[in-house]
Amino acid sequence: MTEKRAPADEEPGTSDQAPAGPETEPAAPAVDADPDDLFQQSEIAADYIEGLLDVLDMDGDIDELISSNRPTVEVVGGRLDALVGQRGATLEALQELARLAVYRQTGEPSRLMLDIGGYRAARRNELAGVARSAVERVREQRRPVKLDPMSAFERKCVHDVINATDGVESESQGEEPNRRIVVRPA
Repeated sequence: MTEKRAPADEEPGTSDQAPAGPETEPAAPAVDADPDDLFQQSEIAADYIEGLLDVLDMDGDIDELISSNRPTVEVVGGRLDALVGQRGATLEALQELARLAVYRQTGEPSRLMLDIGGYRAARRNELAGVARSAVERVREQRRPVKLDPMSAFERKCVHDVINATDGVESESQGEEPNRRIVVRPA
């Protein structure tokens, strides 16, 4: 059920460096993180998720890889929507549980990224559109635009697009779960 892959090329929007918490990412490890340690983390998390799928009597193929210098586990298959939940809420919770499983075995916090059914990739594309739309509105109206509250993953995706765009800047404001991005002229 588990397929191991070599390290992947860097993907945008997957290197959040906020403090650890239910909707945030653990602090980033050193740039030269040991690929063997990262892959061990993905293996531990994949075993945890595989056990969960067995308990739930759900089918899914599990891929372990390293992407953007972080361990990544991808679950693919049909009928996995229940594991994603509304706006990825269940996925976020499962990611935290998988990180806890890694921590319990290694004693080290993990920046593990979990994706189920391609949700994160699809959501990343949607959020790029939201960011581009916000940039257009800021340029037209010449005033700040507040976006809807988002998870840490979603905010990171939007910040990445905004930071790559001239003439605008973004910042996160508020407290979880109502933390949102404000886009303004630079």
